[in-house]
Amino acid sequence: MPPEAQEKIEELQELQETAQQVAEQKEQAKTALNESKTALDALEDVDEDAGMYREIGEVLVETDYESAYDDLENKVESLEVRTEQLEKQEERVQEQFEELQSELQQMLQGGAGGGPMGPGGPGA
Repeated sequence: MPPEAQEKIEELQELQETAQQVAEQKEQAKTALNESKTALDALEDVDEDAGMYREIGEVLVETDYESAYDDLENKVESLEVRTEQLEKQEERVQEQFEELQSELQQMLQGGAGGGPMGPGGPGA
């Protein structure tokens, strides 16, 4: 196998790992987004004068309704943006993967090193 093909295979493996990491991050962001949306919906049914606490690390700290609602709204917006970014990144990685896979197939089907700048190209 030509060294160029081996390099492409290694790049494909790296892209595959990247794609898996991005997919995992996207799933985590979606889960957090769904949880935050559920909490925000539940908060809308709570009396604004009710005692409220928010979790900071392993400690519960008293907070007021407006702060809790605003914090959750901001978290939902932030997670929506993060999810969109990860979806776009996932698409880009997939496109790169498919492009690299196509290049590798061409290389292995007899086009190895035969590009215009490769061996046998201009200046040979």
